[in-house]
Amino acid sequence: MIQLPIALQAYSLRNIYDGNPLEALKTARKAGYTGVEFYGMHFQAEFYPALLRETGLVCAGWHMPIEALEDDFESVLRRNLLLGNRYVCVPWFNAPTADEWKKFADRLNAIAEKLAPYGIRTGYHNHAHEFQPVDGLLPWDIVAENTLPQVILQLDTGNAASGGADVPAVLEKYPGRSQSIHFKPYSAAEKFAPAIGADDLPWEKILDFCEKRGNTEWIVVEYEEKNDPEKGVAQSLAALHKLRPRG
Repeated sequence: MIQLPIALQAYSLRNIYDGNPLEALKTARKAGYTGVEFYGMHFQAEFYPALLRETGLVCAGWHMPIEALEDDFESVLRRNLLLGNRYVCVPWFNAPTADEWKKFADRLNAIAEKLAPYGIRTGYHNHAHEFQPVDGLLPWDIVAENTLPQVILQLDTGNAASGGADVPAVLEKYPGRSQSIHFKPYSAAEKFAPAIGADDLPWEKILDFCEKRGNTEWIVVEYEEKNDPEKGVAQSLAALHKLRPRG
């Protein structure tokens, strides 16, 4: 049975979360998740600890735009310290040149150094475009190779696959930097519609990497499809609990 703790990215239940976050987190807890990864800054800082107390979930991370980390650092820091959160990942960036991607990596390094005294790490979460060449280089590689070792490479498996990446190979290229990883299903035929276990990704290999070489501390399930996400997140977790890591 899978040994690592499994959280749900709250965005998976955005149809509920944006209007009733407590109900969304109760849905995640009922499905069997032990943690939640928040996104954005929808609510007052003090509201988030109340959500966790009410549901029994643990904060497994938070997605914050890089502009918030740079321009509103004290507010972001306070929110994360209130929850004892250790992982703040930037969920999106794009640029047309390799030089701009390198400058983005420098920005991540600067944030990592500011957060380090508080025991918090930053990281980067990909979409599909990081696996399309820019000036002959893949943006994912630019970020990985120009950031400090403590910067988390929070690979989103489904987004990477949709960009044409070989997910296990991408993970193996940067061992030890997957403290947090997004388990997102993807199918060439049905895109993001299937749940984990009904898609194309080699989950046993991915899990084997996480448990043996990734230094993974949290698996974060993200279900992209808007249609019946409650069913998708429940089916995905049930499938994960049946997995056996395989190299």
